Amino acid sequence: MKHHIAAMIQKHDIILFDAVCVICNGWANFLITHDQNSKFKLASAQSALGEQILQYYGMSTTHYTTMVVILNGQLYTESTALLKVMQHLGLPFSLMNAGYLIPRPIRDFLYRRVALNRYRLFGQTHDCLIPSAENKQHFLEHSIRES
Repeated sequence: MKHHIAAMIQKHDIILFDAVCVICNGWANFLITHDQNSKFKLASAQSALGEQILQYYGMSTTHYTTMVVILNGQLYTESTALLKVMQHLGLPFSLMNAGYLIPRPIRDFLYRRVALNRYRLFGQTHDCLIPSAENKQHFLEHSIRES
């Protein structure tokens, strides 16, 4: 199992998102729209595949509090994860690289305030973001099946 996950992580740049969070689903939809080349593959943190990835990196599968971005096999979380994704989306989104000028502890503090209160601030959803024929290339599960 670990070998399978390791191979997948080397092959794909991955974003794990909280599938029950309204803002996180909005983020996933934003990526589907703006990641024109499908650089990043999306996976729900609550899916079996998402849980396997979290376990591989030694992260909790029951207390999901941050977006996880895996870029070239390297794990990024919190504000750095957000900035890594934005820099790969091109202009105007890559202008957010200016965020690196803010010291990481301050960036992560602000990120955590939103992340820890995301359900209260934005709500929860019971509607899963389901891959469609038009957007399936953005989802990790589909990419694995096609390999």
